[in-house]
Amino acid sequence: MKFVVVTGGVISGLGKGITTSSLARLFKARGIAVTAVKIDPYLNVDAGTMNPYQHGEVFVLDDGTEVDLDLGNYERFLGQSLPGSHNITTGKVYRSVIEKERRGDYLGNTVQIIPHVTGEVKRMIREAAKAAGAELTLIEVGGTVGDIESMPFLEALREMQQEVGGRENMAFVHTTLVPVVGPVGELKTKPTQHSVRELRSIGIQPDMIVARGSLPLTPDIKAKISLFCDVPLEAIISVPDQPCVYDVPLLFEAQGVGEYIVRRLGLPSHAADWTRWKEFTARYRQGDQEINIGVVGKYVELKDAYLSHIESFHHCQGHLGVNLNLHWFDSEELAPNSPAIQRLLKMQAILVPGGYGVRGVEGKIRAIGIARERKIPFLGVCLGFQLATCEVARDLAGLTDANSTEFDSETPHPVVTLLDSQVGAHGLGGTQRLGSQKVLLAENSRIRELYGRADIWERHRHRYEVNPKYLPQLAERGYRVTGTSPSGLVEAFELEGHPYFVGVQFHPEFLSRPETPHPLYLGLVKAALSHQEADVTVPASSPPAIA
Repeated sequence: MKFVVVTGGVISGLGKGITTSSLARLFKARGIAVTAVKIDPYLNVDAGTMNPYQHGEVFVLDDGTEVDLDLGNYERFLGQSLPGSHNITTGKVYRSVIEKERRGDYLGNTVQIIPHVTGEVKRMIREAAKAAGAELTLIEVGGTVGDIESMPFLEALREMQQEVGGRENMAFVHTTLVPVVGPVGELKTKPTQHSVRELRSIGIQPDMIVARGSLPLTPDIKAKISLFCDVPLEAIISVPDQPCVYDVPLLFEAQGVGEYIVRRLGLPSHAADWTRWKEFTARYRQGDQEINIGVVGKYVELKDAYLSHIESFHHCQGHLGVNLNLHWFDSEELAPNSPAIQRLLKMQAILVPGGYGVRGVEGKIRAIGIARERKIPFLGVCLGFQLATCEVARDLAGLTDANSTEFDSETPHPVVTLLDSQVGAHGLGGTQRLGSQKVLLAENSRIRELYGRADIWERHRHRYEVNPKYLPQLAERGYRVTGTSPSGLVEAFELEGHPYFVGVQFHPEFLSRPETPHPLYLGLVKAALSHQEADVTVPASSPPAIA
């Protein structure tokens, strides 16, 4: 069993997740069975309760585990699903250690960071790798070298390198920042030198350095890093900012990263097959038709809160060869006749994604009404689906005070609510529906046509449901239920007489992949291509930084 560990230095947010994902793709392209594990040093057990402003989106796996968004990157680059055991947090580790201590598993010994916590980390990594049946396991360590939170994990990995047979079976890849300083644009290596020194002080020698920054490394800068960090010149890898994250594996390949690590770890050497990946990235760049898509949310200041939606549109762009410009709308700013509303009217498609809490809800409903009335292609996901149901109930079915009980517990028309089966003995809300669940699709429906089959499995993360009591009234106004759970819960609806008005309770963005875009996003973009009312001269808003 072989391992590659990805660490980060200088600052966070350098792209360790994309580095790990790109490395994984390098080995998959060579036919090597590979998997990936993310270590998050925070004390939370999982990412489920974390604020999107602090941590970006919560990604949900098939088994219902709420995890760090980098697991989404791994799945997209690898094209395979991962279990919850592949996200190791300090909270999980300490909970397991304390449970063992309470059971007496440590036979009265004093429980300490070393060897008990580090031993638990190693056990979790080994079990995840073994269960995956992988020849190679990539391990990303969150945070930055030198953080107190990550010290037990780095110590565990240092120990583990010796236990698995040394550097022949475990390699360390260190991601650092090489900033550009001064008016002449001088590249500075000192932050990288200090970061590597910090890593070496705890007994870990990097085998490769991935240098991030706004500019590519010059030969003299590469040589300097190699000399001062004691890393071979061929293992100093330059990764300047890229316009598309899916270019990074090809950038690695061009610099010999795959062959170097294969040789370094004694892995089987096969020719890499990049045919489909190169076709995707070529189409991604070749688009000559502009499509403007409005994304209406409440966390738009931090685009990582909607990362899987962004990537789903990128997958469509690479599939169709069109330029998709995402325009971000803060739902709190969508007051009647506001400048934001005027800008929204010029979109060729509108997406309302999920979210929690009452803030910005009325703005989202206003945006949904615009999409319905102006016949603008629309996709509502999770909360977007629930609010679309409220909008139809208010403006078409005449239930003017219709709402979700999540936002108004006294509403006279709870069209979205906790069902009786979800309410406990004390009237408290039931737990969320999480993970992959079966959805049955109605015959002669758009959604069934898009998927091309009668039943699907999609990932969920929600608590409130459409109230079946109101379905007859909604159906009279064109609200057609086109997806249900096996128990009869509403999973999807379409609005009759509209070119593309689809709402889904599940999260399709979690299953979109570069080579297989999700059919609901693909359908939305195709509908937008035929939408003639939008002003395509609207300048695109600034995209999130990618690399």
